[in-house]
Formats: sequence, C-alpha cells, structure tokens
Amino acid sequence: MPLRLDIKRKLVQRSDRVKGVELHPTEPWILANLYSGNVYIWNHMTNCLVKSFEVTELPVRTAKWVLRKLWIICGSDDMFVRVYNYNTTELVKAFEAHTDYIRCISVHPTFPYILTCSDDMLIKLWDWDKGWACTQVFEGHSHYVMQAAFNPKDTNTFASASLDRTIKVWSIGQSSPNFTLEGHEKGVNCVEYFGGGDRPYLISGADDKFVKIWDYQTKSCVQTLEGHAHNVSTVCFHPELPVIISGSEDGTLRIWHSTTYRLENTLNYGLERVWAIGVMKGSNAVSIGYDEGTVMFKIGREDPVASMDSSGKIIWSKHNDIQTVNVKSLPTDYDFHDGDRLPLMVKDLGSCDLYPQSLVHGPNGRFVTACGDGEYIIYTALAWRNKSFGTALDFGWSVDSSEFAVRESPSRIKVFNQFKEKISFRPHFAVEGLFGGFLLGLRSTDFICFYDWAESRVIRRIDVSVRNLWWSDSGEFVAISSESSFFVLKYNAAATLDAFAKDVLDEEGVEDAFELVAEIGESVRTGVWVGDCFIYNNSEWRLNYCVGTEVTTIFHLDRPMYILGYLAAQNRVYLIDKEFNVVSYTLLLSLLEYKTLVLREELEAAGDILPTIPTDQHNTIARFLESRSFVADALRVATDPDYKFDLAVQLGELHIARNLVDEVNPVNAEKKWKLLGELSLSTGDIYLASTCLAACGDLSGQLLLSSAYASPEFLDRISTAAVKKGKHNVAFVCLFLLNKVDSCIDLLCSTGRLPEAAFMARTYAPSKVSDIVALWKNDLARVNKKAAEALADPTEYKNMFPNFDYALQADMLNRKMFNDDGEPPLNNSGFKVAGVDYTAELDAGGTKRLVESAACSDNGVSSKDVDLEPELPTFDLPERNSEGGGALSEDAANEDSQEEVEAS
Repeated sequence: MPLRLDIKRKLVQRSDRVKGVELHPTEPWILANLYSGNVYIWNHMTNCLVKSFEVTELPVRTAKWVLRKLWIICGSDDMFVRVYNYNTTELVKAFEAHTDYIRCISVHPTFPYILTCSDDMLIKLWDWDKGWACTQVFEGHSHYVMQAAFNPKDTNTFASASLDRTIKVWSIGQSSPNFTLEGHEKGVNCVEYFGGGDRPYLISGADDKFVKIWDYQTKSCVQTLEGHAHNVSTVCFHPELPVIISGSEDGTLRIWHSTTYRLENTLNYGLERVWAIGVMKGSNAVSIGYDEGTVMFKIGREDPVASMDSSGKIIWSKHNDIQTVNVKSLPTDYDFHDGDRLPLMVKDLGSCDLYPQSLVHGPNGRFVTACGDGEYIIYTALAWRNKSFGTALDFGWSVDSSEFAVRESPSRIKVFNQFKEKISFRPHFAVEGLFGGFLLGLRSTDFICFYDWAESRVIRRIDVSVRNLWWSDSGEFVAISSESSFFVLKYNAAATLDAFAKDVLDEEGVEDAFELVAEIGESVRTGVWVGDCFIYNNSEWRLNYCVGTEVTTIFHLDRPMYILGYLAAQNRVYLIDKEFNVVSYTLLLSLLEYKTLVLREELEAAGDILPTIPTDQHNTIARFLESRSFVADALRVATDPDYKFDLAVQLGELHIARNLVDEVNPVNAEKKWKLLGELSLSTGDIYLASTCLAACGDLSGQLLLSSAYASPEFLDRISTAAVKKGKHNVAFVCLFLLNKVDSCIDLLCSTGRLPEAAFMARTYAPSKVSDIVALWKNDLARVNKKAAEALADPTEYKNMFPNFDYALQADMLNRKMFNDDGEPPLNNSGFKVAGVDYTAELDAGGTKRLVESAACSDNGVSSKDVDLEPELPTFDLPERNSEGGGALSEDAANEDSQEEVEAS
C-alpha cells in the first residue's frame, strides 16, 4: 500500500533560473541563488521577498547558510567565493577560489571549514578561522566536479560527484580518495548521504536518468531507481520521512519510498527543469529550484507520532525507531514548573516493521497499534512484541481492549474481537476515515456516520465535515472537530436502545441519539477528555478546556505542541512538541469536578468540593459561576477586588461595592467611584452619591447634587475646588447660585473672558462696568486699536444707555441690602436709598427682612416690610379629567387664558 503523505504547497515565486535552494534552520526563509547573478531570501510564511543580493553579472551556482556566523556563502562563474552577513547585507569577504566555474559549496557541520567544487576538476578545503586559507586541495576527478557532501555520521569524510561518471569518497587530511563508486553510464550531477537510521547509504543522480543508492561500506549499488525521462539534476534523502526525492530536467519531482524504493508520487509544477532540492532536519518542508522560480511544499504530517497510556507511559516513533519514557519515573519531590521540559530518561523499545504514521494505545494500555504504509501492527506495550497485523488504511480501538476495527479500503470495514475477524461490511458511501471509541465512526467528505460495535447498525448520521473526534471515558460525550470549529454532543444510549427495540428509525438512524451541547468556534489540534471536561489546544496554540459551553484558557503555548494525556494523580496535563520534548501544565481535578457539578446543578456537592480548591483558582470559579448566572455565589467566591466590585454592582449591592473600592487598583479607583456615584444617584442614595462624587473629584456631579440639595456651604466648597482644578465653568455656576456676582466677574476677568465680564457687569453690577470696560479696551487695543476705541463706557455715554442711573441706584440698593456673601447685614444701623431709610431685622419666624422706617414714610404708614427670603409659592395640582386628558378642558383653558390677557 502507498504512503499516505499529504502535500501542501506553501510558496510559489517566479523568477529567473534558480540553481540552488536551501531552508534556514530557524527562520521561515528560503535561500535561492539565481543564474542571473542574484541571491534572494524568500519568506515562505508571508510569500514575500526578505532580502536580495546583487552578487555578480555571471551565474551564481551555489549559496549556503552559515547559521553560527550569520553568513551567506556563495560561489559563481567568475570563480569568486563571496561571504555576506545576511542581517546587514554587508560583504564580509570575497576571494578567487578556483580557475573555473564554482559548482558547489558545502559547509562543515562543526568545524570552520567549507568545501568548494569547480569545473577545474579540483575540490578545495577552506578555513575561515585562518583568514580563509586553503588548507587542502583534493585532486582525482578527470571531469567537472559537480557536488560534494559531508557524511553526517562521520564528518571527517565527504563524497563528491563528477561528470567523469564516478563518485569518490575522501577523508580530510588525505589527498587521495578512500574509494571510488562506479556504475553510472553518464556524468554524475549530485550526491547526498543518508542521515537517519543505521544504513550506510548515499544516493546519486546522473545524466543517464537513473538514481542510484549505494552502500559505502560494501562499496556496492543497492538499488537503481528508474523513471525520469531526462538528466537527474538533484537528489536527497528526506531527513524526517521515509522518502527519497529526486528532481530532473524533465520538469518532474519524484518521491520514492526509502525502504521499498516504490514510487509514491510524481509532482510537476510546470516551471520547466528542476535544478535543486532543499530539505532540513526537523521539518517536513521541501524547497525546489526550477528554471522559472522557487516552490516550497510540506509533505506528510509534522506533529510527532506519540501516545500515552493512563499510567503515564509515553511511546513515540522516530522514523522506524520506537522509544519510550515514563513521566512517573521522576522523583516524588520533583518541582514541576508549567511549560518546562521534563528531564525524562529515554529508552529504546525497538523498531517498527513499517513506517508508523500513528501510534495508539489500547484502552487498557497493554497493546499499542502502529498504522502506516497501508498496514497495521499490534505490539505489546512492555516488550514490543508483534501480536497481530493486517491491512488497514485506518485503525480504531473500541472501549473494550479486545475489540477493534480497520478500514481496509474506502468500501470495506472489518471489526475484530480477540484478534479474530468478527464482522465485515460495506458502508453505502466511500469511507475517508475511521474513528474508534464508544461507537464506531466512519467519515465521508461531508458527514460522519456512527455504528454500534455489536451489530454494525447505523446509530446516527451527522452532517459535518469531520477532521477528528474524541470520546469521553463514560461514552456520554463526544467532541467532533471540523475545519473551523468543534461540537460537543451528548450521546443518549437509553434512547438509542429504546428506538431499536421499538424499531423507530429513519434513514439517518436514531433521531434522538445525539444532543448538541455546545458549538465552539475554534479549530482543535489535539484533545483529551477528563470526566465531562474537554481539554484541547487550538489552531492559535492556546491550551484550553471546555466545560459545557464555558471555555477557559490554561496557557498560551510558545510553539506547536500536542496533547498526550492527563494524569489525575498529579493534576497535570502532558504535551509533546516536534522535538519530542515533554512538558506539563497544572489543571486541578477538583476544579474540573466542581465545574461539572455546577453544570449538573448539583450545587450542594459542588460546595463540598470548594474548600479543597486553592484560593488562587477561586476567581476562575467565580467567572464560571457568573457565566452560569450564579452571580451571588460568584461574589462570595471571588477574591479579586476589581472583579468583586463588578459583581456587587451587577447585583445592585452598592454599599458592598463602596467598601470594595478601597481595595481595588488605584489606577481604576476613580472610574469605579464615578460609576458608583452615578448608580447611587439613580437609586436615590444621596449620602452615598455625595461620598462617591467627592472621592472621584466629579465636580459636575457634585454641583448637580448640591444645587438639588440647596446647600450654600457645599456650593462654596465646590467653587473653591473647581477654581483649583481649572474647572471654571463649574466654579462660575456655583458663585452665581451663591449670588456672588463680583466673584463671578472676577473669575471671568481672570480667565480672559473680558467681554462676558463686561456684559455681566452691565446686567448685574453696573457700578463695575467702567472698570471692566477699561480692561476690555486695553486688551482689545493690542489686537485692534480701532475696535477698542469703538467700545463705549456707559458712564461717559449715558445717552447710549437709557436709564443707566436707575441701574446704578438699584445696584447700590442691592449692595446695601447684601454683604459680600450674598447675605443681608444684620445690625441696628440703617441706610438710605433714593430718600428712603431702611433697617434690617429678623421677624418672629427668623426671616430676614428690610423694614422702612415709619418716620420717613411719605404716606404716613407705620412701615413697609421687604421679605428677603420669601417662601416659594405652592401650587395645588388639579385632578385629571375623566377622559384622561389634562386638568382643564380645552374650553376652560381658553377661557382662563382670555381672562389672563384682559387682566394684563
């Protein structure tokens, strides 16, 4: 069966002929050297050009990264080697290395060496620590030397390919080759070592259209791959996948199985001839250089093939090698830190007879299934012994460890019990995938159909495009992941059995078999159930858990990681990254149990668990309770003052909120005082409102409150505070309400509002008009002298201000009647205004009055009283008429209006 390797294209950039490509080990960059003499750096994540180097006008045939020095080293047809700093684009070094075209540069993995190959038939070794001195020259080829490659298993040796039809293996320090491999009928263009496993292989491609695999220990050809229709220009072993990739001048890229040597796939992007292939250890990416541009694609899956059982034993595969670790092997006093790599001792368990694309533990942990290459093998977990095997595209365990199912083909499903075939059936649709669990799930491209394990009866068809699914241990819940969201469904086993018993079925199965619990708009990468809680990481690499419809983020991951499982005894969830580093994060089982009980509305049982949950988790619980509308309970549980304040406001407990304001962050205190003041006003709590408005310095609110409360002392304090804070509008209103006209005018003058001050003086304080007008003239004269001269002073131009003398007499009377605080003077001395003598006294009711002296009365009346604080008139509201209109009928209202007009 062929390898199921998905190929996803990530970058296509057209350009001049690309002679070489190489992936950057840490950045998302591709280095491309062009026949036009330029070197480009492409970002394969953004599909943008990062940098470009104009090296020479002649072809640049090779370019390599030197990560430890931040260099790019390139060789060209002008026989020069040039070194650039790829961050600053600075030319570090340039020197003539050969007497003919430079075909290839190879960088030593550890030493400061590079090898250069040339059409002058020489290979040279250069040491950049010695000022780029040529430390050795290797002679022996009789034609152009096309490529050289260091042996990753013995970096003291390297192989070279030449158009003299040979491959030679050399050792640094020796001038002659160790041995020569002959077998190609035409010139050899490329050579590369196999970096994985134990096989001492190298691969070559030649103009005879063949790809050959060599054993450099036995010095023999192991396999010849045929299929290309033109010269083979580039070959490589993929460092992460069991494939060989070859490119040819026929424009095709061929992918071969590295063990069976079977042709798995052929790619043709229509960009003419293939010249270079770039791969990188630790990545599934493949970059290709063509006549007309650069292409990058990812092949296969990048997530690690690993599985963890319920006891904490982890098994993973590196290629065909199986390794194991146990998280319980850590010391009991080990101090776990969230996100830290665990120092686990890795043990080699054995090797797999196929290339595993998935590893899955059985329900009881005794067996592990490896599936790949169209086959499955069941191994014992402890000794790694082959228990059973067969043909399968997909494999799934039942909840019973003795039962499993396989997808032999898109049209045939087999169910096994005790490793013997139990049922074989053909679904009515083409099956694209199989899932084990409480029910057997078979997916098509746009729906999934669930079957029971016993008789393979259809339980229910669900129309959703499924990527993966996870069953809870109880079989009550299932999480189904699609491309952009996931669904939590509740399985009703009792209703399903009842429907089968009564034969109440439709064409899609049992209608009441599943109930939708939640739909979450996140794409799930990996997940695991803990009770009724679903733990998962999403496409944005956040580690979350979902209880009901409530989603909580545990941690933001800094790199792609994949969930292995959860150990309740340690209250930790375990994850693994691409480099097989195992990390863990804390997730309290008691917290999950509490949320589950609240979700089931078993509040008393939840209350019993609450004391066992650490205090630092109480805010998380409070937010969950709030989402379930238990706001009062959330207020009792919460510990964060800011959050408690919000809950108290939500409940209308304003006095509790007032006590919490002192505990909140001072940065947020002013906003909270203001909010509390507004709420207090809306509820009529004047005392609390005044306290809050004063605490937050809300002068406008205080003005509203004091004017409604009719408190002169309060208004006076507000005016003083407003002046200090520069809130002159508030200060003006306060002074005006206090009848401090002179202070209002002074405030207008001090703030540069002289025109307003003049008009106010004309209206309320005529005696001060001349002074204000003089100030206004002086100020205006600096801008427009003519306009200043046009201003008229009422004392000088009385003809323009009729009755101004009466206004002055009224102002004098007002000033005699009231002191600077707006209060009438209480003394025995009288005063005369317009020929009338007045004295101030208090009447029996304590009302301040001005009394006209009897002796000065012109009409002989004993006295005339002037009430300084008259009582406000009161109005009795008339009753509404029977028709629900106003207090008076329309005719009566018109009648009264007419009488008022006549009286006027």
